[in-house]
Amino acid sequence: MSRLALSTADKQVRDWFASTTASLGCTLTTDSMGNQFAVRRGDNRSKHPSAAPTVAGSHLDTQPTGGRYDGILGVCAGIEMLRCLEDEEVQTEGPIGVVNWTNEEGARFPVSMVASAVWAGSVPLATAHGLEAVLPLPEEGVDAGRGTTMLSELRRIEYLGDVECGWEHVPLAAHFELHIEQGPTLQESGKRIGVVKGVQAYRWFTICVRGRDAHTGTSDALLSAAHMITRARQVAQAHGTLASVGIINAKPGSTNTVPGLVTFSLDIRASTHEKVLETEGVLRKEFEAIARGEAGGDVVAAVEWRMDSDTPETRFHDDCVGCVERAAQGVEAGWQHITSGAGHDSVYTNKRCPTGMVFVPCKDGVSHNPEEYCSPGDGAAGAEVLANAVMGFDRLRGERGGW
Repeated sequence: MSRLALSTADKQVRDWFASTTASLGCTLTTDSMGNQFAVRRGDNRSKHPSAAPTVAGSHLDTQPTGGRYDGILGVCAGIEMLRCLEDEEVQTEGPIGVVNWTNEEGARFPVSMVASAVWAGSVPLATAHGLEAVLPLPEEGVDAGRGTTMLSELRRIEYLGDVECGWEHVPLAAHFELHIEQGPTLQESGKRIGVVKGVQAYRWFTICVRGRDAHTGTSDALLSAAHMITRARQVAQAHGTLASVGIINAKPGSTNTVPGLVTFSLDIRASTHEKVLETEGVLRKEFEAIARGEAGGDVVAAVEWRMDSDTPETRFHDDCVGCVERAAQGVEAGWQHITSGAGHDSVYTNKRCPTGMVFVPCKDGVSHNPEEYCSPGDGAAGAEVLANAVMGFDRLRGERGGW
């Protein structure tokens, strides 16, 4: 499964989302970031059809090599929830819906969860629209960079909606998300459901190492960058945090010319924002030492940091966590509380509406990979917990009133 954001494959699955939810009696809204909101409204479907909906949301875009469950499981489970409500002619307290968020992965346009961030008011719309693609679509004749932006690609696949992206324009009463864990905790504990209490803090950077193009055997910016990458992992492990590098670019790109300019991505994660800042501070000093030739590598002209994303730790709303806990009661193999090590669109929805998440195991904790796998039994259990949590929150709204 490879479905990069705003590719032709993404358009095809968006079309499927639109037609499927329409067949289930939903009203579809597409906003200016391409986010799709399918909501079950109408007097026969909801006692308060004009109220903000309680939704299940996730994403349908993938990393370049997959996988088949990350995000996709949550959207498909949400659609099945709608199908059950429609088949059984259930009248809910408020509207119920499903959301497909754009570019959650941040693979093609390098800010993860950018569309939900715009919805939450955390990233300006113009900034998101101006993001340039870092991955080309050669089969579609679309280059990376060179003016290929989120805005141009939203227009190309005809998913630039006419509703402004923002919580004020498309409000949500609550957001629930089903997702594979993307880690080994549930598999190791033997539990089937993870009730997610919150999400780790993280920062994304682009690191630029500047040297001078020269003949093989002279000063090498890539060698210095390699020492920095190795040191990042060592420092993170020593501080109980995580650091990883996913993108490396070296220029000018000639066999017998050492690179004079190297850029690489740096992702730092930890349980708290303070720990992320601590690791970052140490790495800034270490990288400067490497650039001076004091800690391995060659002397280079400069090392520069550019912050691409900054997300403090997230604590989900007590009402939503409680709904997931109650929905998980009686699940075969049980449930446990868990903290997410990966970011999700729920991080941003949590800023503007009550939010909760449901985790299910994935084989060996592997994700972003063709081997990513969630068993049918675990997926079905997660879908059932998701639907019951959404319905539980809907009943809670009915009890509290205030429509």
